Amino acid sequence: MQERKLVAEKEIEINIYDIDAMGIVSNIVYVKWFEDLRTAFINQYMTHSEMMKNNISPILMRTEADYKVPLTIHDKPIGRCWLVKVSKLKWELEFDIVTEDNVHCIGYQKGGFYDVVDKKIAHTPKVFLEI
Repeated sequence: MQERKLVAEKEIEINIYDIDAMGIVSNIVYVKWFEDLRTAFINQYMTHSEMMKNNISPILMRTEADYKVPLTIHDKPIGRCWLVKVSKLKWELEFDIVTEDNVHCIGYQKGGFYDVVDKKIAHTPKVFLEI
């Protein structure tokens, strides 16, 4: 197994629409943040425009989230994304959403790339295999 590599990190803004009636961040918002982090990672190496020119798009095959400590609108979380495995046909990412004192959520995604013309799984672009 490959060593995990930090590939994206960003401060996260909690918006009023991210919280529920109790003032707690909704569980589904964490999955959106995972998507934001995954997109930030991918865009560093290949833009959506470049992918479309190559008739490929990233796809998800699995997402998991373990909720640890609730976040409120007053918190200042940071999201981090690690590349933990990449192969010819798949990639795996790990995530965490943290504040200075707590780990609030950890997550995992497995995915690949999809050939939008041939409608089948595509090979992982070389740029991602070289990370």
